Amino acid sequence: MRTIRIIEHMSLDGVIQAPGGPDEDMDGGFAHGGWAFHHFDEAVGEAIDAAHGQHFDVLLGRRTYDIWADYWPHQTGPMANQLNAARKYVATHRPDSLGWGPAEDLGSDIVQGIRRIKAGDGPNLIVWGSSTITSALIEHGLADEVMLLMFPVLLGRGKRVFSDTAAATGLTLIASKPAASGVVISTYKPAGPARTGSFAETDE
Repeated sequence: MRTIRIIEHMSLDGVIQAPGGPDEDMDGGFAHGGWAFHHFDEAVGEAIDAAHGQHFDVLLGRRTYDIWADYWPHQTGPMANQLNAARKYVATHRPDSLGWGPAEDLGSDIVQGIRRIKAGDGPNLIVWGSSTITSALIEHGLADEVMLLMFPVLLGRGKRVFSDTAAATGLTLIASKPAASGVVISTYKPAGPARTGSFAETDE
């Protein structure tokens, strides 16, 4: 069985939209693209490299796939080589247009498609962006780790790491490290349904 690891650049208020550049994703009139750039440092890069490992495949929503397909084939270096070589499993209604390969669509039932891929043989699976997929992974207990790189910015609006329909889920912190740039790198494991309680005093 393969491990699924979610990795996200995230603002303090949970936005993951367009961390890399002004024109990366302007859906909804988002005007703050590139908000991660000035806080990216060596420690952040090393943490991302370590989380990917040497061999991996990727799970992507269609929007993230299209953004990456326009960018990574034109880049060089170890990460570009790894991403270009990785198999891309994509949530899409247009499977015949996956020109950046190797690529495979997840089928009409995304959750079932992910279950099938996770149960098979192969390298670990990495998820970047793709907020629709991250919510489905948590809701159906398919994510093994969630690595959040929390950047010291507030954006107010934009696509969030988990949608409003995400299941209420507890997480166990397994590692946390601050970078000199102010980014806090935290890794969690899902821990089942979120637990509730009360601080109100009760009569004995």
